[in-house]
Amino acid sequence: MISFTIPGKPKALKRHRVAKNGRMYDPSSTDKKQTWLQIAKHKPKLPLAGDIDLKLIFYMPRPKDHYRTGKYSHLLKEKCKDIVYHSYTPDLDNLVKYIADVIQGKHGMICDDSQICWLQAVKKYSEKPRTEVVIKEI
Repeated sequence: MISFTIPGKPKALKRHRVAKNGRMYDPSSTDKKQTWLQIAKHKPKLPLAGDIDLKLIFYMPRPKDHYRTGKYSHLLKEKCKDIVYHSYTPDLDNLVKYIADVIQGKHGMICDDSQICWLQAVKKYSEKPRTEVVIKEI
């Protein structure tokens, strides 16, 4: 089992783009490299080759309108205290694809994202934005 936390606001996979010269490029490549540098210390000696159970919890920052104003600006509004789940962009599937791309490959934690057989993913609000990842071979 591999478990780690990626600090900061969760990132979604951006769609590939076509440059003016006609070539395709990945606008997420820089973000993926930075994320890999944060999690590389959790990499096993060999990538996991079996079926994978992937659990992801994306903790998103609360929007400004969830908070009160003035000297109480650090407190949540009463009506917002019960809001737990984040139901706006970025889409959950794009967040999952981003993590799957980062952890796969010959130097990654799993050989290919097609190995993922069981997936649990949720977007929640938190005062401390982060992504929690658990990878298990089943």
